[in-house]
Parts: sequence; structure tokens; C-alpha cells
Amino acid sequence: MPFSRAQKADFLLLVVTLLAAISWMFSREAVLAMPPLLFMSLRFLLASFLLSLVALPQLAKLDVGQLWRCVRVGLVFGIAMSFWVLGLAFASHVGEGAFLTSLGVVLVPVIARVVFAESVPGSTWLALPVAVAGLALLSLEQGLHLEAGQLLFITAAAIFALYFNLNTRAANTIAIRRANGEIVEHTRIPALALTTVVLAVVGVVTGVLSLCFEPWQSALSDLTGTLIMWIVLSATVGTALRFLVQTYAQSLSLQSHGVVIMVLEPMWTALMAAAWFGEGMSTLQLLGCGLIFLSLLVNRWRAVRKLIRIG
Repeated sequence: MPFSRAQKADFLLLVVTLLAAISWMFSREAVLAMPPLLFMSLRFLLASFLLSLVALPQLAKLDVGQLWRCVRVGLVFGIAMSFWVLGLAFASHVGEGAFLTSLGVVLVPVIARVVFAESVPGSTWLALPVAVAGLALLSLEQGLHLEAGQLLFITAAAIFALYFNLNTRAANTIAIRRANGEIVEHTRIPALALTTVVLAVVGVVTGVLSLCFEPWQSALSDLTGTLIMWIVLSATVGTALRFLVQTYAQSLSLQSHGVVIMVLEPMWTALMAAAWFGEGMSTLQLLGCGLIFLSLLVNRWRAVRKLIRIG
């Protein structure tokens, strides 16, 4: 029985969650040995270069409007990734950071409502208090305030929600009504071209920030074979392959269960971090992460219920 476009998107996004989880391990190893923003710049520029080798025919066909849409997605994503990698550098717990970052999934419909005037399902308003309760439990061990790494992850999550919306709209043909009532159709941007440009912009954004705030000379002189391996693995597996598959999956269907499937990323990350770094979690941290995960499921309860019925 052939897969529908939505089912194919769901399967590919499941693959994305696994690629994203392993990418956390590669990135963590790298930022322990070099400036985080410099690492992100090298990672994304290398990934974009590799994709451009096969994306040239698609890139040559982009018009100015499509190119600007790609750049806009890349600028938002670049800012989000800057906060994320700084959070990773300051974080004391990788698995916990993955759960905090996954809050961006809950915020996707909220951002869609605020920025694009789309309707927000009632389940989202039920999910947000649960997510806040999870954050409270995560912060209790440090008193009544969040650590710097946690705040950076939360900020990244909010910006990731905007990126996810922009990326989905760029990867699909959409009709936009202007203020004068005129309806303008924006054609979809091919996944390979969109991913290539977006990754290049992220590389430039993080590179400029690194040039302003980080020491390059000592970092580049201290490059080792092992560190280069983490950069290459992050660029190929964790970036080029991951975001190409994600963008392609988002282009297949606007109505898939992708958001539900992507909440599996923090689960895989926590498990991999436990095996890779020997991390453990306190009872409060487990409860906090559990509530955050529950909020993600509540947020997409209709999709979860449909999946259960199919199963």
C-alpha cells in the first residue's frame, strides 16, 4: 500500500528527530573545545557548500522574491541557532536543554496566530500552562530563577517557532491577501534550494557574531583532528541531511502530524546523552521534562488521537 504525502512527511520527520538528537551529541563535543558561534558558522557554511554542489540548477531558477523569502527564513533561523548554541555552551545538562528547546513546538501555532493571523486550536491554551509548570520544576533546583543556559534555550525555542512557520510557508505554495484585498500567490521554493540558502545565511549570521565577540586566532590554531571530525559530522549528518529532510517533509503536507512526531527529539536526545555523557536526571528534572512533553502532546491532541485510532 503506497504512502500518502502526509504519511511520507510523518515518516521523514521521525527520521529528522533521530538526526537532530545525534546532532546534539556532535555539537556538544565541539562547543566544549571551541567558541560556539564560530563552530556554528563553520558547520552551516560547510553544510550549505556541500548542498550547493547539487542545488545549482534549482538555485539558478530562483527569482528575487523567492531568494528574499529564503534569506528571511535564514535570518530568523540564524538568530535562533545563535541563542541555541550559546545555551548549549552554558548548559549543565544536554537532555534538559533538548526538552526546553522543544517548547518551540508548542509555540508554533501561537506565533502563527500573532504573525500570520491564523487560528489557534483550543488545545494550545491548555498546553501552555502545563509547559510553564514543567519549566517551574526545572528551575526549582536553582531557586526561583532559571540558569543562563535555560533562558537561552527558551529564547531559542520561541524564535524556532517563527522559523518553523516561515519555513513551512516558503516550502509550500500559499495565497496571501494584501491590505487592498488583492490575493497574491507565492509559489513554493524547492526544498534543496531553500535549505541551501537558509543554511548559508545562518552561517553568515553566526560568523559575523563570532567575529565580533569571539577569539578566532587561538580557536583556529587549536584545531585537532577530533574537533574537525565533530565539525564535519555536524555539518553533514546534523545539518545538511537533517534540514534537507525536514524541509522536504514540510513541503509534502501542511496538514501532517509532523509537530507531534518532532516532540520525540528530546526523548532521543535525553537517551543518547545518558549513554554518551553519562547524564542523569533528578526527580524534579524528570517531572519537569515529563510535564513539558505532556504539554506537547496536549497541544496536538487531535493528531495524537487520530494516530491512536489509525494504530
